[in-house]
Amino acid sequence: MPNNMDQRIVFLDRDGVINRDSPEYIKNWHEFEFLPGSIEALKILKQHCFQVFLITNQSAVNRQMMTLSDLQLIHDRMTQAIVAGGGWLADIFFCPHLPEEDCLCRKPKPGMLFAAQKKYGLALSSAYMVGDRAKDVECARQAACGFSLLVKSDHYVDELHTLQKKNIRPAYVAEDLFNAAEWIVWHRVNTGRTR
Repeated sequence: MPNNMDQRIVFLDRDGVINRDSPEYIKNWHEFEFLPGSIEALKILKQHCFQVFLITNQSAVNRQMMTLSDLQLIHDRMTQAIVAGGGWLADIFFCPHLPEEDCLCRKPKPGMLFAAQKKYGLALSSAYMVGDRAKDVECARQAACGFSLLVKSDHYVDELHTLQKKNIRPAYVAEDLFNAAEWIVWHRVNTGRTR
């Protein structure tokens, strides 16, 4: 593991960032659809030596809409497609809990980021967090993650308004994951990773 000054870390939300989200949840591989440019974005991040970690709420498990095996199959096939496209995921962290379970891992709580930090010795202060919801940006802030990026989606205006009411600003608002990856690479090169 490189020292903290050399680490290049990106945390990614899944639904709405890598694949299309659904109000009915993504419960099996047939419902999973990569968003345009997402696989290419992961390839760019790998080419620039970023470690990418998936950080995703998956309450459909505890809602009994899918099993842990169903989720594992989705992630296995997703990872295979990402690798085939030239990208890589260092690890996947997910929260299966319902909001009312009040766990420490469900975003906007930072438990999954702390778990990744503990497992891999990550420097969160220089890491990037990319998501399409206010809770992703809030999670990054609670974990003292260096830079949060909000990806535009169908609910982008509402999510940005939620953040504004809380006086929270993402470091960058991206059109999609590909644009986010480009910005992260640009930012790293032009700022030397410092805030």
